[in-house]
Amino acid sequence: MNSNLTSSLEDYLEVICNFERAGNTVRAVDISKILNISRASVTEALKKLHSKGLIVYDKTIKLTDEGRAKAQDIVSKHSILQRFFEEILKLDTKEASENACRIEHVISDNAYQKIKDFIKQR
Repeated sequence: MNSNLTSSLEDYLEVICNFERAGNTVRAVDISKILNISRASVTEALKKLHSKGLIVYDKTIKLTDEGRAKAQDIVSKHSILQRFFEEILKLDTKEASENACRIEHVISDNAYQKIKDFIKQR
């Protein structure tokens, strides 16, 4: 998998994955609204993801198998971190989600695995 993604590009993959999981067609305008980013910025990011082989981008956007695997890893990491913040640290959902989104991009694999193991043992 392509591991040299910026946190911003990972956010795009996460949004696309969430749309696909909900059974919705993904368009650039949808991503622009969700991430509160200009259409031009979204288009540029989508071109980068396409060049890395992570999405197919035409009028709609679809994850490739590699893109889906990477996106699912990001979504899973966000979910585990959010659960940790809510259940262990007792943060409200909004604060837990915001922190999970920030940390999911920079946490070491070792630290993430320890949090994941801790949550699973509960």
